[in-house]
Amino acid sequence: MSAPRDLADPARRAVALAYGERDAADGLAPRVVARGQALLADAIIERARAAGIAIHESRELVSALMGFDLDQRIPPALYVAVAEVLAWAWRLEQGLDGRAAPVGRGGDAPSAGPA
Repeated sequence: MSAPRDLADPARRAVALAYGERDAADGLAPRVVARGQALLADAIIERARAAGIAIHESRELVSALMGFDLDQRIPPALYVAVAEVLAWAWRLEQGLDGRAAPVGRGGDAPSAGPA
């Protein structure tokens, strides 16, 4: 039996990114479409799961993205890190990593894919 989690725990954070074919065609960077802590982070993760969006855990990347405004494009300094997450999500969708469906859950979890 596990101990109940603290619902007000600000350490639980999530950031959702959006990046679609049109963004790529227009040469635009991914953008932050949701971010939050505690219960809001849980809601972001649950909505991503319900929509079939891949969830990737990276405390460092979430920390870097939490300071951005909603709808803000990520800066060039984060291109490589975000590109790795997007490539991971694409491989999941294509079934190229051996998993049948997106998985993941944690305190910090940016989701990658269409939002």
